[in-house]
Amino acid sequence: MFALFKKEINAFFSTPIGYLIIAVFLLANSLLMWGFSSEYNVLDNGYAQMDSLFILAPILFLLFIPAVTMRLFADEHKEGTIELILTKPLTELQVVLAKYFAGLVLVVLSILPTLAHYFSVYILGEISGNLDSAGIFGSYIGLFFLASGFVAIGTFASALSKNQIISFVIAIILSAFFYLGWDIIASGISNGKVELAIQYIGINAHYSSLSKGVIDSRDILYFISLNTLFVLLTLTVLISRKWQ
Repeated sequence: MFALFKKEINAFFSTPIGYLIIAVFLLANSLLMWGFSSEYNVLDNGYAQMDSLFILAPILFLLFIPAVTMRLFADEHKEGTIELILTKPLTELQVVLAKYFAGLVLVVLSILPTLAHYFSVYILGEISGNLDSAGIFGSYIGLFFLASGFVAIGTFASALSKNQIISFVIAIILSAFFYLGWDIIASGISNGKVELAIQYIGINAHYSSLSKGVIDSRDILYFISLNTLFVLLTLTVLISRKWQ
């Protein structure tokens, strides 16, 4: 399983495309936070905060994470190497988990450089260090769980098609639906309790709570359940293709 995990990491960085995907994500984040004049610009806000990162990152993730995950299974199906992988002493679940964790590690490696924003804001404050560090790192935990959910969805999307572009588009649609779709559906319901219940099916309600630095076990359980659901769906697709 580790060998397959390592293979996926190496494959991502074996071409300039892998580095380019990460560079575009980091550049877009930096420009929106420091370059372009807007409500998200840290310098325009007049006080030391990193809320912009945790508001912008999920939107950027909707494009960035599908770009990372689209090749996980699509490439294997296209090249016909999935059959070779399944003949190795690995269960289908181990194959799915190796691909999933590889995608998650790649995304985490992309998030780590954003800590430079934290140190910049930490230093640039009128009083150096006057920053809610505990709340920010709590928000990073929320960002990690959000990323894990999008990676699970992207892994499932990659298993659905031999074409990377189709997998990319499916991942965007599914991720956007789980992040924003349930909120849109809930907004059209007049019953408050039903509206709240539908909102809680979506990612945004749980991410919003975690991004405030509030670590609630219910939100963590939600993301674990979401990841498990899409890992099992990916496993189902993989097994069904095996017997075709």
